[in-house]
Amino acid sequence: MHVFITGATGWIGSAAVDHLLDAGHEVTGLARSEASAAALAAKGARARRGDLDDLDGLRAGADGADAVVHLANKHDWAHPAETNRTERDAVRAIAEALAGSHRPFVLAAGLHSLAPGKVATEQDPSPFHGVESVRGGSENLALEFVAQGVNTVVVRFAPTVHGKGDNGFLAGLVAVARAKGESAYLGDGTHRWAAIHRDDAGRVVRLALDRKAPARTILHATAEPGVPTRDIATAIGRAFDLPVVAVPQERAGEHFGWLNRFFGTDMAASSEATRTLLGWTPGGPSLADDLKDGAYA
Repeated sequence: MHVFITGATGWIGSAAVDHLLDAGHEVTGLARSEASAAALAAKGARARRGDLDDLDGLRAGADGADAVVHLANKHDWAHPAETNRTERDAVRAIAEALAGSHRPFVLAAGLHSLAPGKVATEQDPSPFHGVESVRGGSENLALEFVAQGVNTVVVRFAPTVHGKGDNGFLAGLVAVARAKGESAYLGDGTHRWAAIHRDDAGRVVRLALDRKAPARTILHATAEPGVPTRDIATAIGRAFDLPVVAVPQERAGEHFGWLNRFFGTDMAASSEATRTLLGWTPGGPSLADDLKDGAYA
């Protein structure tokens, strides 16, 4: 199968490319730079130069592939409206190119605000619709295209996809803790984050294609359904020999900066249905083990 993948040299995308190539698939990755294109070539993948604003390029990439995996996102926390608009436009462009073909379209989504206070499941619908919502409502937009002959499969990734080389949320929390000289959690620290190792996240993407997940399938790329934020702070404290402290909600922005809007959000989610459908069992280290073993040193 020839797979066109955006975010191919990103944190999750680079793992997904490795798994796809190992399974014998032909891969073309969207590359914003010569360095990214060279990294793909070194793995045995092809590169298509462009970015998420190049809508014609996205359409052409989708036209020439048997399946599309969309993992790229600007993640510009200072300009969320622009990030959401770009995401929605990119998803629409890809879906329009796939319309009527019944080819797979695997789309990355998140677990933000799916089921506050409980453990979200694959059956919980996304509440986000429209360009002004989280990720521009791209999950629901992509699912609308099923009626137009697109085999949309949504993969909701845990808020922390951890591992050596991570520069995401967990790496941000580590950086804050080391800069402040203390590892902190908000309030009573009972908010939960689902977690998964990067290699397991990449494997879910490959299995979504290899196991031919049906249209409208929602998958959860989570290994640990909900690690309390107090436990995350404790694991960081142990890894870097820092005191662990509670920060009141009124000081959250001051202490955590932009991470505050995520660290104080309950994002627990199971992956039982995903494991059953894909025949998948996570095999990577836990979040705490990654910290203990020096992945964030």
